[in-house]
Amino acid sequence: MSSERLLPLLQQYWGYTSFRPLQREAMDAVVAGRDSLLVLPTGGGKSLCFQVPALVRDGLALVVSPLIALMKDQVDTLLTNGVPAACYNSAMTSDQKASVRAGLRESRFRLLYLAPERLVGDGGDSSIWGLSAAPISFVAVDEAHCISQWGHDFRPEYRQLATLRQAIPSASMHAFTATATTRVRRDIVSQLGLREAALMVGSFDRPNLVYRVLPRANLKRQILEVLSRHRNQAGVIYCLSRREVDDVAAWLRDEGHRALPYHAGLADTERHRNQDAFLNEDVDIVVATVAFGMGIDRSDVRFVIHAGAPQSLEHYQQESGRAGRDGLEAECVLFTSAADFLKWRVMLERNGELTDERRSLMRDMERYASRVGCRHRHIVAYFGEPYERHACEACDFCLGELESMPEPVLLARKILSCVARVGQRFGSAHVTNVLRGSESEQVAARGHAQLTTFGLLRDASIDEVRGYIDQLLAHGLLQQSDDSYPVLQLTAEGAVL
Repeated sequence: MSSERLLPLLQQYWGYTSFRPLQREAMDAVVAGRDSLLVLPTGGGKSLCFQVPALVRDGLALVVSPLIALMKDQVDTLLTNGVPAACYNSAMTSDQKASVRAGLRESRFRLLYLAPERLVGDGGDSSIWGLSAAPISFVAVDEAHCISQWGHDFRPEYRQLATLRQAIPSASMHAFTATATTRVRRDIVSQLGLREAALMVGSFDRPNLVYRVLPRANLKRQILEVLSRHRNQAGVIYCLSRREVDDVAAWLRDEGHRALPYHAGLADTERHRNQDAFLNEDVDIVVATVAFGMGIDRSDVRFVIHAGAPQSLEHYQQESGRAGRDGLEAECVLFTSAADFLKWRVMLERNGELTDERRSLMRDMERYASRVGCRHRHIVAYFGEPYERHACEACDFCLGELESMPEPVLLARKILSCVARVGQRFGSAHVTNVLRGSESEQVAARGHAQLTTFGLLRDASIDEVRGYIDQLLAHGLLQQSDDSYPVLQLTAEGAVL
Protein backbone atom coordinates (compact mmCIF):
# COMPACT_ATOMS: atom_id res chain seq x y z
CA MET A 1 0.00 0.00 0.00
CA SER A 2 1.45 3.34 -0.99
CA SER A 3 0.24 6.74 0.15
CA GLU A 4 1.99 8.17 -2.92
CA ARG A 5 -1.09 7.15 -4.92
CA LEU A 6 -3.41 9.41 -2.89
CA LEU A 7 -2.90 12.67 -4.76
CA PRO A 8 -3.11 11.14 -8.27
CA LEU A 9 -6.35 9.37 -7.27
CA LEU A 10 -7.73 12.56 -5.72
CA GLN A 11 -7.10 14.37 -8.99
CA GLN A 12 -8.32 11.54 -11.22
CA TYR A 13 -11.66 10.92 -9.51
CA TRP A 14 -12.44 14.22 -7.78
CA GLY A 15 -10.51 16.79 -9.79
CA TYR A 16 -8.57 18.28 -6.86
CA THR A 17 -4.88 19.05 -7.35
CA SER A 18 -3.95 19.52 -3.69
CA PHE A 19 -4.95 18.46 -0.19
CA ARG A 20 -6.87 20.66 2.22
CA PRO A 21 -5.65 21.01 5.82
CA LEU A 22 -5.33 17.65 7.63
CA GLN A 23 -6.60 15.64 4.66
CA ARG A 24 -3.19 14.14 3.87
CA GLU A 25 -2.53 13.23 7.51
CA ALA A 26 -5.98 11.62 7.86
CA MET A 27 -5.62 9.66 4.62
CA ASP A 28 -2.13 8.48 5.59
CA ALA A 29 -3.52 7.06 8.85
CA VAL A 30 -6.17 5.09 6.95
CA VAL A 31 -3.69 3.81 4.37
CA ALA A 32 -1.29 2.77 7.15
CA GLY A 33 -4.07 0.92 8.99
CA ARG A 34 -3.66 3.04 12.13
CA ASP A 35 -6.86 3.75 14.07
CA SER A 36 -7.73 7.43 13.92
CA LEU A 37 -10.17 10.18 14.83
CA LEU A 38 -10.57 13.17 12.52
CA VAL A 39 -12.58 16.21 13.61
CA LEU A 40 -12.88 18.43 10.56
CA PRO A 41 -15.57 21.13 10.61
CA THR A 42 -18.16 21.25 7.84
CA GLY A 43 -16.65 22.20 4.51
CA GLY A 44 -13.23 20.74 5.23
CA GLY A 45 -13.49 17.74 2.90
CA LYS A 46 -13.92 15.11 5.61
CA SER A 47 -15.52 12.40 3.45
CA LEU A 48 -12.60 12.32 1.05
CA CYS A 49 -10.39 11.22 3.93
CA PHE A 50 -11.89 7.71 3.81
CA GLN A 51 -13.11 7.63 0.20
CA VAL A 52 -9.69 8.13 -1.43
CA PRO A 53 -7.87 5.57 0.79
CA ALA A 54 -10.56 3.02 -0.12
CA LEU A 55 -9.07 3.06 -3.63
CA VAL A 56 -5.55 2.55 -2.29
CA ARG A 57 -6.15 -0.26 0.16
CA ASP A 58 -7.10 -3.72 -1.07
CA GLY A 59 -10.55 -5.01 -0.19
CA LEU A 60 -13.88 -3.46 0.79
CA ALA A 61 -14.21 -0.39 3.03
CA LEU A 62 -17.29 -0.32 5.28
CA VAL A 63 -18.72 3.15 5.91
CA VAL A 64 -21.12 3.58 8.85
CA SER A 65 -23.58 6.36 8.14
CA PRO A 66 -26.59 7.41 10.26
CA LEU A 67 -28.91 8.76 7.55
CA ILE A 68 -30.25 7.22 4.36
CA ALA A 69 -30.14 10.65 2.69
CA LEU A 70 -26.46 10.98 3.57
CA MET A 71 -25.67 7.54 2.14
CA LYS A 72 -27.58 8.29 -1.05
CA ASP A 73 -25.88 11.62 -1.61
CA GLN A 74 -22.37 10.28 -1.11
CA VAL A 75 -22.87 7.07 -3.12
CA ASP A 76 -24.48 8.98 -6.00
CA THR A 77 -21.50 11.34 -6.08
CA LEU A 78 -19.00 8.47 -5.95
CA LEU A 79 -20.72 6.63 -8.80
CA THR A 80 -20.82 9.82 -10.87
CA ASN A 81 -17.06 10.15 -10.32
CA GLY A 82 -16.49 6.55 -11.38
CA VAL A 83 -15.80 5.10 -7.92
CA PRO A 84 -17.44 1.66 -7.40
CA ALA A 85 -19.61 2.12 -4.30
CA ALA A 86 -22.97 0.96 -2.96
CA CYS A 87 -25.26 1.42 0.01
CA TYR A 88 -27.58 -1.04 1.69
CA ASN A 89 -30.53 0.30 3.65
CA SER A 90 -34.21 -0.15 4.51
CA ALA A 91 -35.39 2.27 1.78
CA MET A 92 -34.15 -0.03 -0.99
CA THR A 93 -36.35 -2.46 -2.92
CA SER A 94 -35.80 -6.22 -2.82
CA ASP A 95 -34.29 -6.12 -6.31
CA GLN A 96 -31.89 -3.34 -5.33
CA LYS A 97 -30.76 -5.27 -2.27
CA ALA A 98 -30.27 -8.43 -4.34
CA SER A 99 -28.12 -6.47 -6.78
CA VAL A 100 -25.89 -5.23 -3.94
CA ARG A 101 -25.55 -8.73 -2.49
CA ALA A 102 -24.49 -10.02 -5.91
CA GLY A 103 -22.00 -7.18 -6.26
CA LEU A 104 -20.45 -8.07 -2.90
CA ARG A 105 -20.01 -11.71 -3.91
CA GLU A 106 -18.32 -10.56 -7.11
CA SER A 107 -16.09 -7.98 -5.35
CA ARG A 108 -17.48 -5.14 -7.48
CA PHE A 109 -17.38 -2.45 -4.78
CA ARG A 110 -14.63 -0.55 -2.97
CA LEU A 111 -16.98 1.15 -0.48
CA LEU A 112 -20.20 -0.12 1.11
CA TYR A 113 -22.35 2.33 3.10
CA LEU A 114 -24.42 0.89 5.93
CA ALA A 115 -26.45 2.06 8.92
CA PRO A 116 -24.97 0.89 12.25
CA GLU A 117 -27.75 -1.66 12.81
CA ARG A 118 -26.85 -3.29 9.48
CA LEU A 119 -23.40 -3.98 10.88
CA VAL A 120 -24.05 -5.18 14.38
CA GLY A 121 -27.81 -5.57 14.83
CA ASP A 122 -29.90 -8.71 15.08
CA GLY A 123 -31.80 -8.28 11.81
CA GLY A 124 -31.56 -10.60 8.82
CA ASP A 125 -29.37 -8.11 6.97
CA SER A 126 -27.13 -7.31 9.92
CA SER A 127 -24.09 -9.14 8.54
CA ILE A 128 -24.53 -8.20 4.91
CA TRP A 129 -20.84 -7.27 4.72
CA GLY A 130 -20.04 -10.94 5.41
CA LEU A 131 -21.10 -11.76 1.84
CA SER A 132 -18.11 -9.86 0.46
CA ALA A 133 -15.63 -12.02 -1.40
CA ALA A 134 -13.04 -9.31 -0.78
CA PRO A 135 -11.58 -8.82 2.72
CA ILE A 136 -12.72 -5.84 4.80
CA SER A 137 -9.95 -3.24 4.51
CA PHE A 138 -11.17 -0.77 7.17
CA VAL A 139 -14.25 0.61 8.90
CA ALA A 140 -15.03 4.34 8.61
CA VAL A 141 -17.51 5.63 11.20
CA ASP A 142 -18.98 8.83 9.77
CA GLU A 143 -20.76 11.33 12.04
CA ALA A 144 -18.97 9.61 14.92
CA HIS A 145 -20.26 12.11 17.50
CA CYS A 146 -23.46 10.01 17.44
CA ILE A 147 -21.68 7.47 19.66
CA SER A 148 -21.21 9.88 22.57
CA GLN A 149 -23.83 10.54 25.21
CA TRP A 150 -22.17 13.95 25.61
CA GLY A 151 -22.70 14.73 21.93
CA HIS A 152 -25.57 16.67 20.41
CA ASP A 153 -26.98 13.75 18.41
CA PHE A 154 -26.52 10.64 20.55
CA ARG A 155 -27.72 7.43 18.87
CA PRO A 156 -27.64 4.30 21.05
CA GLU A 157 -27.13 1.95 18.08
CA TYR A 158 -23.72 3.54 17.50
CA ARG A 159 -22.58 2.13 20.87
CA GLN A 160 -22.63 -1.39 19.44
CA LEU A 161 -19.97 -0.60 16.86
CA ALA A 162 -17.18 -1.50 19.26
CA THR A 163 -18.17 -5.16 18.76
CA LEU A 164 -16.78 -4.94 15.22
CA ARG A 165 -13.35 -5.29 16.82
CA GLN A 166 -14.14 -8.91 17.56
CA ALA A 167 -16.00 -9.51 14.29
CA ILE A 168 -13.31 -8.00 12.01
CA PRO A 169 -10.08 -7.95 14.06
CA SER A 170 -7.87 -7.28 11.04
CA ALA A 171 -9.68 -4.10 10.00
CA SER A 172 -8.53 -0.72 11.27
CA MET A 173 -11.20 1.67 12.54
CA HIS A 174 -11.46 5.36 11.73
CA ALA A 175 -13.89 7.90 13.19
CA PHE A 176 -14.94 11.09 11.42
CA THR A 177 -17.05 14.01 12.61
CA ALA A 178 -17.45 17.70 11.93
CA THR A 179 -18.43 18.59 15.48
CA ALA A 180 -16.95 17.34 18.74
CA THR A 181 -15.86 19.07 21.93
CA THR A 182 -12.83 17.76 23.84
CA ARG A 183 -15.11 15.69 26.05
CA VAL A 184 -16.92 14.14 23.08
CA ARG A 185 -13.61 13.32 21.37
CA ARG A 186 -12.45 11.36 24.42
CA ASP A 187 -15.76 9.49 24.52
CA ILE A 188 -15.55 8.55 20.81
CA VAL A 189 -12.08 7.04 21.27
CA SER A 190 -13.22 5.12 24.36
CA GLN A 191 -16.54 3.84 22.99
CA LEU A 192 -15.09 2.67 19.66
CA GLY A 193 -12.10 1.11 21.35
CA LEU A 194 -9.65 2.96 19.09
CA ARG A 195 -6.09 1.72 19.72
CA GLU A 196 -3.21 4.21 19.80
CA ALA A 197 -5.35 6.40 17.61
CA ALA A 198 -4.02 9.26 15.52
CA LEU A 199 -6.00 12.31 16.64
CA MET A 200 -6.44 15.17 14.16
CA VAL A 201 -8.58 18.22 14.92
CA GLY A 202 -9.15 20.96 12.35
CA SER A 203 -9.90 24.58 13.10
CA PHE A 204 -13.46 25.54 13.95
CA ASP A 205 -12.88 29.09 12.78
CA ARG A 206 -14.77 29.83 9.55
CA PRO A 207 -13.71 33.42 8.83
CA ASN A 208 -15.79 33.63 5.63
CA LEU A 209 -19.05 33.17 7.57
CA VAL A 210 -20.81 36.28 8.89
CA TYR A 211 -22.78 35.41 12.05
CA ARG A 212 -25.80 37.43 13.15
CA VAL A 213 -28.28 36.83 16.00
CA LEU A 214 -31.55 38.77 16.11
CA PRO A 215 -34.63 38.63 18.35
CA ARG A 216 -37.40 36.94 16.41
CA ALA A 217 -40.20 39.40 15.68
CA ASN A 218 -42.02 39.35 12.32
CA LEU A 219 -40.29 36.24 11.04
CA LYS A 220 -41.47 36.42 7.43
CA ARG A 221 -40.43 40.05 7.12
CA GLN A 222 -37.06 39.18 8.68
CA ILE A 223 -36.54 36.28 6.26
CA LEU A 224 -37.35 38.49 3.27
CA GLU A 225 -34.81 41.03 4.50
CA VAL A 226 -32.09 38.36 4.46
CA LEU A 227 -33.19 37.07 1.06
CA SER A 228 -33.00 40.59 -0.36
CA ARG A 229 -29.24 40.40 0.20
CA HIS A 230 -29.04 37.05 -1.62
CA ARG A 231 -31.25 37.27 -4.70
CA ASN A 232 -31.29 34.01 -6.69
CA GLN A 233 -28.62 32.55 -4.43
CA ALA A 234 -28.66 29.18 -2.67
CA GLY A 235 -29.62 28.91 0.96
CA VAL A 236 -31.05 26.73 3.72
CA ILE A 237 -33.73 27.80 6.21
CA TYR A 238 -34.02 25.65 9.34
CA CYS A 239 -37.31 25.55 11.27
CA LEU A 240 -38.17 23.84 14.55
CA SER A 241 -41.24 21.91 13.32
CA ARG A 242 -42.43 20.12 10.21
CA ARG A 243 -45.54 22.29 10.08
CA GLU A 244 -43.44 25.45 10.07
CA VAL A 245 -41.23 23.97 7.33
CA ASP A 246 -44.27 23.33 5.10
CA ASP A 247 -45.75 26.78 5.82
CA VAL A 248 -42.53 28.69 5.15
CA ALA A 249 -41.74 26.73 1.97
CA ALA A 250 -45.24 27.31 0.57
CA TRP A 251 -45.12 31.01 1.48
CA LEU A 252 -41.73 31.44 -0.20
CA ARG A 253 -43.05 29.87 -3.40
CA ASP A 254 -46.00 32.28 -3.29
CA GLU A 255 -43.44 35.08 -2.97
CA GLY A 256 -41.75 33.90 -6.17
CA HIS A 257 -38.81 32.02 -4.69
CA ARG A 258 -37.72 28.54 -5.82
CA ALA A 259 -38.11 26.72 -2.51
CA LEU A 260 -38.89 23.16 -1.39
CA PRO A 261 -39.50 21.54 2.02
CA TYR A 262 -37.43 18.76 3.58
CA HIS A 263 -38.33 16.84 6.74
CA ALA A 264 -38.77 13.30 8.00
CA GLY A 265 -42.56 13.46 7.56
CA LEU A 266 -42.33 13.54 3.77
CA ALA A 267 -42.45 10.35 1.75
CA ASP A 268 -38.99 8.97 0.95
CA THR A 269 -39.44 9.62 -2.76
CA GLU A 270 -40.44 13.27 -2.23
CA ARG A 271 -37.64 13.86 0.26
CA HIS A 272 -35.03 12.40 -2.09
CA ARG A 273 -36.48 14.33 -5.03
CA ASN A 274 -36.31 17.61 -3.11
CA GLN A 275 -32.75 16.91 -1.97
CA ASP A 276 -31.67 16.14 -5.53
CA ALA A 277 -33.39 19.29 -6.83
CA PHE A 278 -31.34 21.38 -4.40
CA LEU A 279 -28.06 19.60 -5.11
CA ASN A 280 -28.66 19.86 -8.86
CA GLU A 281 -29.41 23.59 -8.51
CA ASP A 282 -32.99 23.23 -9.76
CA VAL A 283 -34.16 25.13 -6.66
CA ASP A 284 -32.43 27.82 -4.61
CA ILE A 285 -33.80 27.28 -1.13
CA VAL A 286 -34.46 24.25 1.05
CA VAL A 287 -36.65 24.82 4.12
CA ALA A 288 -35.88 22.03 6.53
CA THR A 289 -35.82 20.54 9.98
CA VAL A 290 -32.58 19.13 11.37
CA ALA A 291 -33.28 16.02 9.23
CA PHE A 292 -31.51 17.93 6.45
CA GLY A 293 -27.84 18.60 6.74
CA MET A 294 -25.44 15.76 7.41
CA GLY A 295 -23.16 15.36 4.43
CA ILE A 296 -25.11 17.68 2.12
CA ASP A 297 -22.48 18.86 -0.32
CA ARG A 298 -23.44 22.01 -2.19
CA SER A 299 -20.55 24.43 -2.06
CA ASP A 300 -22.29 27.65 -3.14
CA VAL A 301 -24.75 28.04 -0.24
CA ARG A 302 -24.68 31.79 0.48
CA PHE A 303 -26.94 31.90 3.53
CA VAL A 304 -28.27 29.71 6.32
CA ILE A 305 -31.20 31.02 8.34
CA HIS A 306 -32.36 29.50 11.60
CA ALA A 307 -35.98 30.50 12.26
CA GLY A 308 -35.47 29.30 15.83
CA ALA A 309 -32.55 28.26 17.99
CA PRO A 310 -31.34 24.64 17.66
CA GLN A 311 -30.97 22.62 20.83
CA SER A 312 -27.16 22.84 21.02
CA LEU A 313 -24.22 24.88 19.81
CA GLU A 314 -22.90 21.72 18.10
CA HIS A 315 -26.08 21.59 16.02
CA TYR A 316 -25.73 25.27 15.17
CA GLN A 317 -22.07 25.00 14.23
CA GLN A 318 -22.77 22.05 11.96
CA GLU A 319 -25.94 23.43 10.36
CA SER A 320 -24.64 26.97 9.84
CA GLY A 321 -21.49 25.37 8.43
CA ARG A 322 -23.49 24.35 5.33
CA ALA A 323 -22.86 27.92 4.16
CA GLY A 324 -19.78 29.08 2.29
CA ARG A 325 -18.12 25.74 1.67
CA ASP A 326 -16.51 27.26 -1.42
CA GLY A 327 -14.57 29.66 0.82
CA LEU A 328 -16.51 32.73 -0.30
CA GLU A 329 -18.42 34.99 2.09
CA ALA A 330 -21.74 33.65 3.34
CA GLU A 331 -24.23 34.72 5.98
CA CYS A 332 -25.58 32.77 8.97
CA VAL A 333 -28.55 34.37 10.72
CA LEU A 334 -30.24 33.10 13.88
CA PHE A 335 -33.69 34.43 14.77
CA THR A 336 -34.46 33.39 18.32
CA SER A 337 -36.47 33.94 21.47
CA ALA A 338 -36.61 32.35 24.90
CA ALA A 339 -39.63 30.34 23.72
CA ASP A 340 -37.33 28.20 21.53
CA PHE A 341 -35.63 26.63 24.53
CA LEU A 342 -38.92 26.07 26.33
CA LYS A 343 -40.14 24.18 23.24
CA TRP A 344 -37.02 22.01 23.23
CA ARG A 345 -37.34 21.24 26.95
CA VAL A 346 -41.00 20.26 26.63
CA MET A 347 -40.36 18.12 23.54
CA LEU A 348 -37.32 16.35 24.98
CA GLU A 349 -39.09 15.70 28.27
CA ARG A 350 -42.11 14.29 26.41
CA ASN A 351 -39.77 11.89 24.59
CA GLY A 352 -37.92 10.94 27.78
CA GLU A 353 -34.71 12.55 26.47
CA LEU A 354 -34.30 15.55 28.80
CA THR A 355 -31.08 14.38 30.41
CA ASP A 356 -28.61 16.51 32.35
CA GLU A 357 -26.38 16.41 29.27
CA ARG A 358 -29.17 17.80 27.06
CA ARG A 359 -29.92 20.56 29.58
CA SER A 360 -26.25 21.52 29.62
CA LEU A 361 -26.10 21.63 25.81
CA MET A 362 -29.19 23.85 25.66
CA ARG A 363 -27.73 26.27 28.23
CA ASP A 364 -24.59 26.57 26.09
CA MET A 365 -26.74 27.43 23.07
CA GLU A 366 -28.68 30.00 25.10
CA ARG A 367 -25.41 31.65 26.12
CA TYR A 368 -24.37 31.97 22.48
CA ALA A 369 -27.73 33.41 21.43
CA SER A 370 -27.69 36.06 24.14
CA ARG A 371 -23.97 36.79 24.20
CA VAL A 372 -22.64 40.30 23.72
CA GLY A 373 -19.24 39.70 22.14
CA CYS A 374 -17.52 38.21 19.10
CA ARG A 375 -19.51 35.21 17.90
CA HIS A 376 -16.55 33.61 16.10
CA ARG A 377 -14.54 33.75 19.31
CA HIS A 378 -17.42 32.19 21.28
CA ILE A 379 -17.83 29.22 18.89
CA VAL A 380 -14.11 28.53 18.60
CA ALA A 381 -13.60 28.71 22.39
CA TYR A 382 -16.54 26.36 22.95
CA PHE A 383 -14.74 23.64 21.00
CA GLY A 384 -11.55 24.16 22.99
CA GLU A 385 -9.58 26.02 20.32
CA PRO A 386 -7.62 29.21 21.04
CA TYR A 387 -8.87 32.16 19.00
CA GLU A 388 -5.98 33.82 17.19
CA ARG A 389 -7.62 36.85 15.58
CA HIS A 390 -8.17 40.13 17.45
CA ALA A 391 -11.52 40.96 15.85
CA CYS A 392 -13.33 38.83 13.29
CA GLU A 393 -15.04 41.67 11.39
CA ALA A 394 -17.56 39.01 10.43
CA CYS A 395 -20.26 39.03 13.11
CA ASP A 396 -22.91 41.50 14.24
CA PHE A 397 -20.89 42.45 17.33
CA CYS A 398 -17.57 43.12 15.62
CA LEU A 399 -19.32 44.91 12.76
CA GLY A 400 -20.96 47.27 15.27
CA GLU A 401 -24.49 46.22 14.31
CA LEU A 402 -25.74 45.49 17.82
CA GLU A 403 -27.62 48.26 19.53
CA SER A 404 -26.04 48.99 22.88
CA MET A 405 -28.21 48.14 25.85
CA PRO A 406 -29.67 51.40 27.23
CA GLU A 407 -28.29 52.22 30.68
CA PRO A 408 -27.38 48.57 31.19
CA VAL A 409 -27.01 48.51 34.97
CA LEU A 410 -30.26 50.40 35.55
CA LEU A 411 -32.06 48.19 33.05
CA ALA A 412 -30.70 45.03 34.69
CA ARG A 413 -31.86 46.24 38.11
CA LYS A 414 -35.38 46.85 36.80
CA ILE A 415 -35.62 43.31 35.45
CA LEU A 416 -34.03 41.68 38.50
CA SER A 417 -36.32 43.67 40.77
CA CYS A 418 -39.36 42.49 38.83
CA VAL A 419 -38.26 38.85 39.08
CA ALA A 420 -37.88 39.27 42.85
CA ARG A 421 -41.23 41.07 43.28
CA VAL A 422 -43.18 38.31 41.51
CA GLY A 423 -41.64 35.89 43.99
CA GLN A 424 -39.24 34.18 41.57
CA ARG A 425 -42.16 31.93 40.62
CA PHE A 426 -42.80 32.97 36.99
CA GLY A 427 -41.14 32.55 33.63
CA SER A 428 -39.84 35.01 31.05
CA ALA A 429 -43.24 35.56 29.41
CA HIS A 430 -44.96 36.69 32.60
CA VAL A 431 -42.06 38.86 33.78
CA THR A 432 -41.99 40.47 30.32
CA ASN A 433 -45.73 41.21 30.54
CA VAL A 434 -45.32 42.85 33.93
CA LEU A 435 -42.36 44.98 32.82
CA ARG A 436 -44.21 46.10 29.67
CA GLY A 437 -47.36 47.00 31.62
CA SER A 438 -49.53 44.36 29.99
CA GLU A 439 -53.20 44.34 30.99
CA SER A 440 -53.40 40.58 30.56
CA GLU A 441 -55.75 38.59 32.74
CA GLN A 442 -52.88 36.68 34.35
CA VAL A 443 -51.09 39.86 35.40
CA ALA A 444 -54.27 41.40 36.81
CA ALA A 445 -55.42 38.22 38.58
CA ARG A 446 -52.19 37.98 40.55
CA GLY A 447 -52.19 41.62 41.53
CA HIS A 448 -48.96 42.26 39.64
CA ALA A 449 -50.33 45.43 38.02
CA GLN A 450 -49.87 47.04 41.44
CA LEU A 451 -46.16 46.23 41.65
CA THR A 452 -43.69 49.11 41.45
CA THR A 453 -41.99 47.35 38.51
CA PHE A 454 -45.22 47.22 36.47
CA GLY A 455 -44.72 49.06 33.18
CA LEU A 456 -41.08 50.04 33.80
CA LEU A 457 -40.18 48.92 30.26
CA ARG A 458 -43.43 49.94 28.60
CA ASP A 459 -41.65 51.39 25.55
CA ALA A 460 -39.69 48.20 24.79
CA SER A 461 -41.02 45.47 22.52
CA ILE A 462 -41.64 41.93 23.76
CA ASP A 463 -38.60 40.65 21.88
CA GLU A 464 -36.39 43.42 23.27
CA VAL A 465 -37.35 42.60 26.87
CA ARG A 466 -36.90 38.87 26.22
CA GLY A 467 -33.49 39.67 24.76
CA TYR A 468 -32.49 41.63 27.87
CA ILE A 469 -33.60 38.72 30.07
CA ASP A 470 -31.59 36.31 27.90
CA GLN A 471 -28.50 38.47 28.39
CA LEU A 472 -28.96 38.44 32.18
CA LEU A 473 -29.21 34.65 32.00
CA ALA A 474 -26.05 34.48 29.91
CA HIS A 475 -24.15 36.71 32.33
CA GLY A 476 -25.18 34.62 35.33
CA LEU A 477 -27.38 37.25 37.00
CA LEU A 478 -30.52 35.17 36.43
CA GLN A 479 -31.06 31.43 36.20
CA GLN A 480 -33.94 29.22 35.09
CA SER A 481 -35.30 26.21 36.91
CA ASP A 482 -35.00 22.95 34.99
CA ASP A 483 -38.72 22.27 34.79
CA SER A 484 -41.21 21.83 31.98
CA TYR A 485 -42.15 25.46 32.65
CA PRO A 486 -38.91 27.05 33.83
CA VAL A 487 -39.20 30.04 36.17
CA LEU A 488 -36.74 32.89 36.52
CA GLN A 489 -34.70 33.11 39.70
CA LEU A 490 -31.98 35.46 40.93
CA THR A 491 -28.47 34.09 41.27
CA ALA A 492 -26.23 35.16 44.14
CA GLU A 493 -24.58 37.67 41.77
CA GLY A 494 -27.93 38.99 40.60
CA ALA A 495 -29.20 39.47 44.13
CA VAL A 496 -26.43 41.91 45.00
CA LEU A 497 -26.54 44.05 41.81
